Amino acid sequence: MEDIKKTYTMGDEKVEVLRGINLTIYSGEFVAIMGTSGSGKTTIMNLIGCLDIPTSGRYILADREISNLTDDELSIIRNEHIGFVFQNFYLLPYATVMENVLLPTLYIEKDKGNAEKRAKELLMLVGLEERAKFRPTQLSGGQQQRVAIARALVNDPELLLCDEPTGQLDSKTATEIMNLIGKMNEHGKTVIVITHDQNIAAHATRIIHIKDGEVVSQ
Repeated sequence: MEDIKKTYTMGDEKVEVLRGINLTIYSGEFVAIMGTSGSGKTTIMNLIGCLDIPTSGRYILADREISNLTDDELSIIRNEHIGFVFQNFYLLPYATVMENVLLPTLYIEKDKGNAEKRAKELLMLVGLEERAKFRPTQLSGGQQQRVAIARALVNDPELLLCDEPTGQLDSKTATEIMNLIGKMNEHGKTVIVITHDQNIAAHATRIIHIKDGEVVSQ
């Protein structure tokens, strides 16, 4: 990211949320981005995850300039390069664990047999292979987040982007989930965790602090 700025217009008022962010995250890193509510960390996450584009500045992901892409082009980038893990899990309650994991494969051309094989491997990796036919409501919060991690990885993205991934979990389960995310990093994934919790950020190898729309320390 080079001199990234993001301004939102609310009626006649313009609110500058990001004020010239310069940030480089290298392939294979495990990075935590920390900041209080209103610091701009969620806006940065949206830009990194290609859920939004900056008002100005340059953002390069996988050797491609992202800043001026169309919505359809951004969608392709997300599906091919980024896996998302959110605080609220966002699992489909009426679908099985296996169906939830396979959901991202529906949006790209992928051999069904290979996709199911990959999903089974990931469920084994997160320790839920015996619950493939369960519904999310039959799982604990920690188990639901493990399903969400498997879903995020099913298209084999280079980047795993986690937004407050332990926000709904008790401290013991949170540690287990962060250890699992760390394991994904050891397997070669670039991991970015957005958090306000110092204990969660401590799992990363680099912590970036955001305040008032600016990077204040790395």
